[in-house]
Amino acid sequence: MQQDELIAQLQSGNQKAFERIYQLYSKSIYGIIYNIVRDEKVSEEILQDVFLKIWNNASSYDHDKGRFFTWILNIARNASIDKRRSRDFNDNRLNLKSDHFVDILEARSNISGKMDAIGLQKYIDILGPVCKKLIDLLFFKGFTQKESAEELQIPLGTVKTKNRICIDKLRANVLR
Repeated sequence: MQQDELIAQLQSGNQKAFERIYQLYSKSIYGIIYNIVRDEKVSEEILQDVFLKIWNNASSYDHDKGRFFTWILNIARNASIDKRRSRDFNDNRLNLKSDHFVDILEARSNISGKMDAIGLQKYIDILGPVCKKLIDLLFFKGFTQKESAEELQIPLGTVKTKNRICIDKLRANVLR
């Protein structure tokens, strides 16, 4: 079944199409969610919420505005960031045991191997080190632009400009 046909069936409420979309995309989406929240249980909950949103809002997807995977990715990314910024999530993070701190510190600094959750590694490898780090912070770790500016120790305006330039470079690499 072609992707356009599958999406059309999803939009008409076909449960089998939804199940197939879950099979195709759940692992990639889980990888994105996990890279932002860094908690398996919370990631699984968010994944279920994301697919519930996909099911409930399938009619709002418009292929003229972008790719289906991008639409799903944005739902997952936004849900993950919302969860990460929630008071409940932050309160739970304050109560972590000391054996988790090493993983948290490692997650904030290591970008190798984390970006391939959706198959972008080969395209990101072409970019320069600043773009790699900025894309990792903004899109894979869920940092805000302000947090990224603080992490990279550069002005917020520079982060915004570099983000736009890096995304344009990444888009050009993908569409080649």
